Amino acid sequence: MTRVLVVEDEPAIADALVYALETDRFSVRHVLTGGDALHVLSQESFDFVILDVGLPDMTGFDVCRKLREDRTIPVLFLTARDAEIDRILGLEIGGDDYVTKPFSPREISARVRAILRRSAPNDIASHKDAASDAKGLVVKSAKKMEHDPVAMRLHCHGVCLDLTAHEYKLLLVLLENEGRVMSRDQLLEKAWYDPGAVTDRTVDAHIKTVRAKIRMVHEGAEDMIQTRRGLGYVFVMA
Repeated sequence: MTRVLVVEDEPAIADALVYALETDRFSVRHVLTGGDALHVLSQESFDFVILDVGLPDMTGFDVCRKLREDRTIPVLFLTARDAEIDRILGLEIGGDDYVTKPFSPREISARVRAILRRSAPNDIASHKDAASDAKGLVVKSAKKMEHDPVAMRLHCHGVCLDLTAHEYKLLLVLLENEGRVMSRDQLLEKAWYDPGAVTDRTVDAHIKTVRAKIRMVHEGAEDMIQTRRGLGYVFVMA
């Protein structure tokens, strides 16, 4: 069974989430604090984390930063704060979705299932080029940017990039459309399961983090993702 960790300090919200997730046949573990979450994550394996931003001992953003140091597990933030800057920050540090309270527990369960489904190998293989020419994509991008469609990994100069699910899908879309300028709307449509729930600034935030992760692997390689002002972004291998 798919294992989900719920990190939420309000018992009523946590109980409703656990019930909805278990009804949808997820295996659920619930903890109350960020410290408990990090401890459990160091001891057990999970497929998804639902993370409240306003925890009593540290923010959910801090927990996510720690989590992103060594793993790419999908994260969905829950928060009472609806400011755009908070949504952008949550996505920028590696979150895969951001939901404000109040919300429907069934909706959260559906979002979890959708994110996991779209991160699955079969979904990635449904992208146009990945399905029809996965081997050709690897050959074309050898040494600089390489895609392993089975492991769902992208390698830059032979080093595996530590990407979140949305970062992975965003970079894959750009790579598949090498040399073609992609607008923010096009990237949202192809790399997000619910593009209407986020803004085009979400793309900018993710491009920033992807470039930073590429730069950590190979200085200057982040220039492969070029900005075309007023138009969008383009991936250039050379």
